[in-house]
Order: sequence, then C-alpha cells, then structure tokens
Amino acid sequence: MKSKLKVGIIGAGRIGKMHAENIKRYFSEEVEIISIADIFADKILDWANSIGVSRVYKDHRAVLENKEIDAVLICSSTDTHSQFIIEAAQEGKHIFCEKPIDFNVEKIKQALSEVEKAGVKLQIGFQRRFDPHFRKMKQMILEGKIGEMHILKITSRDPEPPPIDYIKVSGGIFLDMTIHDFDMARYLTGSEVEEVFAVANVLVDPKIGEVGDVDTAIVTLKFKNGVLGVIDNSRKSVYGYDQRIEVFGSKGSLSVGNELNTNVVYSGDGGILSDKPKYFFIERYKEAYIEEIKAFIDAIINDKETPVTGIDGLEPVLIGLAAKKSLEEKRAVKVER
Repeated sequence: MKSKLKVGIIGAGRIGKMHAENIKRYFSEEVEIISIADIFADKILDWANSIGVSRVYKDHRAVLENKEIDAVLICSSTDTHSQFIIEAAQEGKHIFCEKPIDFNVEKIKQALSEVEKAGVKLQIGFQRRFDPHFRKMKQMILEGKIGEMHILKITSRDPEPPPIDYIKVSGGIFLDMTIHDFDMARYLTGSEVEEVFAVANVLVDPKIGEVGDVDTAIVTLKFKNGVLGVIDNSRKSVYGYDQRIEVFGSKGSLSVGNELNTNVVYSGDGGILSDKPKYFFIERYKEAYIEEIKAFIDAIINDKETPVTGIDGLEPVLIGLAAKKSLEEKRAVKVER
C-alpha cells in the first residue's frame, strides 16, 4: 500500500479550516493531516479533533520542524506568507500558500529564490483558475473558438466590504481584491500585462477612504500580445457576489455568468425572476477550492510542476502595484519587472 502524503497546516482561520475539511472529506485516502498551527491554538482544539487532528500548536515552527511532514499549507495572515515560505523551503517542505505571497516585491523574490534553491514545489492559492466554467472558457480559447482575442472584460464585485480593521492591513483593493482578477486576466489571455491605467473612488463607505483605500475601481490593461482588458470592481454589490467574464475575438466571444443559488426562474405577469448569485467566494468557488488542492497533491505525488507557480504569485502583485501607482499619479503606468 502506498504511504500517504503527510501535511501540516499553518493558519486555521476561515480558509485554513476549509482546506483542512476538504482534505479530510475528499482526499483522506491520499493525504493525512499531521498537525495544525494557529496563533489561537486553544480556540481550535475541538474543531481540530473533529477532523481527526490531535496535534495543534501555537508556534508554526512545530509544524515546519516535524520531519514526518512532506508539505505545508500556509493559510495564515498575509504579513507572514513570504517568511513562512522561506522557512518551509529551508525545511524541505512542499508549499501551498494563499495569495498574496507578500506586498513587497523583494520579499517575494527572496521567497521564490529559497524555493528554487530547496527544490521544493510551490503553489499559490488563486482558486479561480480551477473553476469549471473558467477552465472551459480557457480550453475554448486554446481551441481557437474565438480566433484571435481582442478584448477581455472582468466584473468582480463583493456582496459587502470587509471590516475596516482588515482593510487597514489588506494592502488596498488592488492587492487584496483585484489581485484575483489580475491572475484571471493573465490566465485567460496567456500574456503578461504591459501597461495599467486605474481610476477609482470611495462610493460605498467613507470609512474605507478614511483609512486610505478605495472601494470602487475600473482598471484597464494592455497586454504584450495586444489584447485590451478592463476590470471593474466594487466592494458592495447588493444582489450578491458578482463574478462575470467575457472574452471577445476575431471569430466570436465567450462569456461566463454568475452561479445562482438555484436555477429556478419564475415567469409571471409581474415579470421574470431568478435567484441571486451565490453569496460569496466560499460558496461560489467551492468546487475550485477542492480542485486546487487536488492539483497540489497530484503535483507532489506525480512530481509535476504546480499549475499556479511562484511567478504566477509574483506577477499579479506587480500589476497591483502598477495600478496603485496609476491611481496616485493619474496616468497610465508600465508594469515594472
């Protein structure tokens, strides 16, 4: 019988718990969770026991220094990501890390250098690439269904803003929210972003502006392959989590609409009504979160390159920083590499 892949999890907030539960529910034959570390370790003991994990620590080093562990999932706060990647690589662990790696480009590059030096695998948690609808769209683009791509349009609007205390440390809308859209833009076009122009405002909550961020934005992108892109973001969509993409090309277009709570449509003399979109990212991307962990496991077991590499973690941050600079300077900005 083939031995199981042994993993540790660092950070057991909403995302960390979801990954742990998905591993337990869907991958228990291939993977065993050995231990979990969280700064609030005493508060997660019952939950950890419920998924069969008895070793729970406050210090992440207890996970990293365990020679039994093959791979770690880094789901802690963003300010710890790059350092934990470095430490995990130095301990010879394969690494799955939630986005972003860091807000600081030099820290990202240092982390990627340590990963390369250690010869371990690194996958970044851009789960939207694993959504079946967006995957189908990508496949059809590669098959030439729309011919030469000309325009990419991404709409991404949250159902409500995060807490102000979170926004203060989030890195701002472009590095927290739009970063997923930047990743999808690269994924679907197959090209790097060359130039960015961003306009934004505070239209949802004045408190967001008071802490130096914006809540409504439009970003235009110029890609190296000539494609033009536009992303629109809002921190508050009253009808739910709005996730739509359209690609237009020389032979036609492709579009992906929202996933609704149900597909029931009522038609009557008062109009035609359907359900709202699924509430937020946990619900909307439930299948994608499972598939990204499946891909990470497969990359380790079968010694493949991970489908979302460290460079895929770096590039959206570079684009996000260019967008911030564009907004501040009110001009188009080249992405600095």
